[in-house]
Amino acid sequence: MNESPPPFAPPTVSTGSDRGVARLLAVGDIHGCRRQLKTLLDLVAPTADDQLVFLGDYIDRGPDSAGVIDDLIELRERLPNTVLLRGNHEQMLLDVLQGADPTTFLVNGGGRTMAGYRGRGQWPPPPEHLAFYRQLPVCHITERFVFAHAGLRPGRPAAVQQPDDLLWIRGEFLDSDAEWGKTVVFGHTPREQPLLAVTRIGLDTGCVYGGRLTCCDVLSRRYWQARD
Repeated sequence: MNESPPPFAPPTVSTGSDRGVARLLAVGDIHGCRRQLKTLLDLVAPTADDQLVFLGDYIDRGPDSAGVIDDLIELRERLPNTVLLRGNHEQMLLDVLQGADPTTFLVNGGGRTMAGYRGRGQWPPPPEHLAFYRQLPVCHITERFVFAHAGLRPGRPAAVQQPDDLLWIRGEFLDSDAEWGKTVVFGHTPREQPLLAVTRIGLDTGCVYGGRLTCCDVLSRRYWQARD
């Protein structure tokens, strides 16, 4: 008898404080670039006095998506205040595991993720990875910052954004001068260099496309980068 997979909990918004931390470190899109992630973390050397916020898109397109998830799970065990947000690529994987047509996932690099798991004899992903994907929030809000994978829709308060906008929005956010009373920290849209504006910090610097993987201390605006 075929059974349906268990339903995934609806995506959540997490909250926290940006006070009392030495560095508030946001990391852009990784996309399976495990080696660059290790290099970046070695450069930044986060400790328990810091807080890490990863902006999503850990998987697809790059060489070792499953290995990236292994490393992020281990990192969160070592630094439990780490926040790991959902990106649109994690959402596409979750949709496929719930029975959605896989075409969009596959044409956006998901085939490489599936092949990587199958090479480990682990497709569908193992329970620890499934639990990781399922619990990822779509937004993290602190006193001075809003962290979201793609950005925010203008005209809506940060706390009531729609998940699809937080994961997928581009032009409506990027082309707007809207403000939310906090600095918005986002990834999703690759650029050659980090965007370090007063009200916005953009940190997808196209690592999987031959660019760099970027981490920024959003309190000081200092940033670190790793590349091939």
